Amino acid sequence: MNAWKPAGYPSMSPYLICEDGEALIRFVQDAFGGTLLRRFDRPDGSLMHAEIRVDDGVVMVGGGATDARTSAPHVHLYVPDATAAYARALAAGATAVQEPRRGREDDDLRGGVRDASGTTWWLATR
Repeated sequence: MNAWKPAGYPSMSPYLICEDGEALIRFVQDAFGGTLLRRFDRPDGSLMHAEIRVDDGVVMVGGGATDARTSAPHVHLYVPDATAAYARALAAGATAVQEPRRGREDDDLRGGVRDASGTTWWLATR
């Protein structure tokens, strides 16, 4: 166990800062089975920071009341069934970027969706 990070957390996590963090949390839960680990709100009740577990990774979400925005992020996520995850993501409100496909015979099956916050999720199965 490392004293310098929470137990069960990876050393590196994507940190998505977006206008509607609430919608992003719901999307990650609905599309990818995410589990909210921690949440910190501002005094007015708006989201400041949240952490969501997806399989063995953690996605960190920052609320929109900050100037620390960057261009729209991309997240790569390995899942047991990329086609099923793609369908769940669309059902959860995402828009299609690329239907799951293999570029070559030895490539991963990979598809992409964009959630309402502008994050593009690349869903892949080996």
